[in-house]
Amino acid sequence: MEQLKSIEEFNTLKDNSKVVFMFSADWCGDCRFIEPLMPEIEQENDDFKFIHVDRDEFIDLCAELAIFGIPSFLVYEEGEEVGRFVSKDRKTKEEINDFLAAL
Repeated sequence: MEQLKSIEEFNTLKDNSKVVFMFSADWCGDCRFIEPLMPEIEQENDDFKFIHVDRDEFIDLCAELAIFGIPSFLVYEEGEEVGRFVSKDRKTKEEINDFLAAL
């Protein structure tokens, strides 16, 4: 999964593609739980571009987007937010795939 490098890149991606931003952090146990499954999730949902956002590196962006629990998933299509899977709970592969399928 590609890593977000800048706020400018975030804005370009959200405005010009169908993209899933996964907000995560190295210290997050639930993030580490789902991380090994993300390549499968990406492969099963190949109509989306997946971008990893380091919560600690982009803390202001997380606050602006109300991302308070991680891992969290925020989906944009052509500049519009079309889905949000944000909670403090551990997420399973099935829950993430179901969330993406419903969009």
